[in-house]
Amino acid sequence: MTIAAVDVRDLVGYPGAFRREAVQGTLEDLGTVVASLPGDRPVRGDLLLESIVEGILVTGRLQGTFHLRCARCLRELDAPFAVEINELFTAEPDEDSDDYPLAPEGFLDLEQMVRDAVGVELPFSPLCTPDCRGLCPVCGGDRNRGECPGDHREADPRWSALDDVLHRLEQT
Repeated sequence: MTIAAVDVRDLVGYPGAFRREAVQGTLEDLGTVVASLPGDRPVRGDLLLESIVEGILVTGRLQGTFHLRCARCLRELDAPFAVEINELFTAEPDEDSDDYPLAPEGFLDLEQMVRDAVGVELPFSPLCTPDCRGLCPVCGGDRNRGECPGDHREADPRWSALDDVLHRLEQT
């Protein structure tokens, strides 16, 4: 179920009028390889729709749950999100403005606004924990679970000085 358009004909042209609107729906195809909002996870929110001279001001909070894959160890996890909304819908938005269009029939199409707000919150490089040690580049073992023996001595001897430095850093 996608986020439905909202009828605001009772608010348009009546500055000072307002009402609360509960929204819920899914957003298709929002995400990257490491962070997404699957189609089976709804976005929910409680929005305040206020009529102002310029149009309809939409404020409130949206929340849901992202599906993430750790950028270091590839472990899958879920993380809640919440985003504050403060957007203006106008009858004729300027090309240079961030305003959303108010349909001539008196409806707000909230889906693009929700998609924009939630999409910006998607983490670029999510981690399962701040100190995730990731996968071993040699054997592919998960260092967090002790799957890497840590003794891979087939390195090019020209890198030995760097290996010594890295080994000392790992011990601290």
